[in-house]
Amino acid sequence: MNKHINLTSGEIASLWTVYMNDSMSLQVLSFMLKDLKDEEIKPVIQHAYDLSCSHIEKLTAIFKKENYAIPNGFAELDVNPNAPWLFTDVFCLTYVNFMAKIGSVTYGGLLSMSTRKDIRDYFTEVIHETTILYNTSLDIALEKGVNSRHPYISVPKETDFVDSKDYLSGLNPFQDKRPLNAIEISYLYMNIMTNSIGNKLCLAFAQTSPSKDIQEYILRCSDVAKKHVKIFTDILKEEDIEVPEVPDISISNSTTWTFSDKLNMFHISLMMQAGIGNYGTASAASQRSDLMLNYERLSLEVAKLAKSGADIMIQYNWLEQPPGIKLRKKLARDKEKS
Repeated sequence: MNKHINLTSGEIASLWTVYMNDSMSLQVLSFMLKDLKDEEIKPVIQHAYDLSCSHIEKLTAIFKKENYAIPNGFAELDVNPNAPWLFTDVFCLTYVNFMAKIGSVTYGGLLSMSTRKDIRDYFTEVIHETTILYNTSLDIALEKGVNSRHPYISVPKETDFVDSKDYLSGLNPFQDKRPLNAIEISYLYMNIMTNSIGNKLCLAFAQTSPSKDIQEYILRCSDVAKKHVKIFTDILKEEDIEVPEVPDISISNSTTWTFSDKLNMFHISLMMQAGIGNYGTASAASQRSDLMLNYERLSLEVAKLAKSGADIMIQYNWLEQPPGIKLRKKLARDKEKS
């Protein structure tokens, strides 16, 4: 007889996180699907939608088996199916590719937090599915010539070692900075793309939100994203590195209510979490001190903005609380009173 193994805190957190994300993705993807015209792009978005449906079904089964309260997440009420089109077909393709990229990193981390075999099996399967989705969406983008590529540099012909501490410098205004290395260039461009997509999403959410305070907050997020794009772009241009053009990730002029403000705020929060994670990784990987300082400074700016967003979500009772433990002292006091 197999002994039942309880879920750990890491597994509970992981399952809750992916359920919330997939329930949101379902609503966004369902809206995208209704207006897609490109016969090559539409199957990719449909595949992403089908994956989210499958994930929700499997997660719900796990929750019921464990007597785990199913999160509220997001539902059909969070999207207006009658709203006019909002995203171009190329934007939808770029969005799915970008979210698959985020998902691959997220699922890898959640797998490492899981111990029980069935939970590990679930995340292993999801990583495989997400990798296929990423490759498929990228292949279509390459075929259509709407993909973005990291800047090209010369292939190294020999190996070398750092021979001076000056290699790590970059803050002294009276001293020339050493040229960027390939790792630093890659992270700068990745963060340009992240903020470019985030900016377009913010504009779409802001112009279709019926609430003035939500619009103002989301437009602040858009301004910060544009500012960060400029900072990273300027660093590359200082090195005479050509910044590849971002694909045509356009949005329409629709101002009709499309997604609930609860969904808009959650989605922006998710993007900011990914951005802060990217900045942390980029800071650790970059060896020029001015880049490290930039990433730390910009991370703090995004964190403060995220805190303001969380305050708004709490104000409107939109911020769903992750599973946690009971306050032991409070339980004891409540027992004494009864």
